[in-house]
Amino acid sequence: MILIDPPLVPARGRLWSHLASDVSYEELHAFATAVGIPARGFDRDHYDVPAERYDDVVVAGATAVSSRELVARLRAAGLRRRKPQRP
Repeated sequence: MILIDPPLVPARGRLWSHLASDVSYEELHAFATAVGIPARGFDRDHYDVPAERYDDVVVAGATAVSSRELVARLRAAGLRRRKPQRP
């Protein structure tokens, strides 16, 4: 299933959502391509999606979930890729 959390993360002068799949990265990449999200938006296990695209992505089929649920579903599916810890 394709998941998107609310646009709550501020960066570069706008708010951002995270788009992820709890099935596979292949499903995620195919969906992102279909809705016009550029490959440069991919970050380890999700795509960053600007707030102004949120509604369009939901209409296209992404399921709106909380940020906490999105991370929990990634972990349960074994698809969570955390940032490396700094020394």
